[in-house]
Amino acid sequence: MGRWEPGARERLVLAAVDLFHEQGYDETTVAQIAERAGVTRSTFFRHFPDKRDVLVAGQAALSALLAEGIAEAPAGASPLDAVAEGLRRAAAVYGPMSREIAPRLEAVMSASAELRDRNAQKAVGLAAAMEEALVARGAAPVVARLAAELGVLAHHRAFERWAAEPDATTEAMARYAVEALDDLRVAAAALG
Repeated sequence: MGRWEPGARERLVLAAVDLFHEQGYDETTVAQIAERAGVTRSTFFRHFPDKRDVLVAGQAALSALLAEGIAEAPAGASPLDAVAEGLRRAAAVYGPMSREIAPRLEAVMSASAELRDRNAQKAVGLAAAMEEALVARGAAPVVARLAAELGVLAHHRAFERWAAEPDATTEAMARYAVEALDDLRVAAAALG
C-alpha cells in the first residue's frame, strides 16, 4: 500500500464517495475505503474518526473561509453583505475534487438518513462560524443568527445548483451563493 504517498486524505474521500455510491453507505467498511485508497486502516483513522466524517472532510476549511470572508468585509457592510463576502470566499473550496464528487455525493447523501442527519449537523457548524464572525463585527446576536442561517440556506441552494451543472466553476459557485442570498433577502423582506 502507498502508505506514505502524499494525498492520502483526498484519496480516502474519493474512495469513500465511490464506494458509498457503488454499494451503499451501510455496506461500505473502513477497510474497503482504505484498500481502495491504497492506505492502511491506521492511516484512515489518522485522518478520520469514522466513515461518516469522510463526507464532511472540508467542513473546517469551509467554516474558516466563511468566517474570514465575513471578518474582512468592508467596515460599513450590513450583516447580509458580510455573509455574501463569506460565501464568495468559501467558494474557493469548490475546486476540481469537489466537482468530481459532487453528483455522487448528492446521491449518497439523499439515500441515507444517517448522512442527512450528519449534513444537518454540518449546517449547524457553518451557521455557528458565521454567527460568531458577525457578532465579532458588532452585529446583535439575534441579527447575526438570522444572517448566518440565511447564509447556510444560500450555501445549500448554491451547492445544489452547482452540483447539478457538470461544467460549473468555482466562480460559478460564488455567484450562485450570492444570487441565492439575494433571493432570500428579497423573500425575507416580503415576510413583512
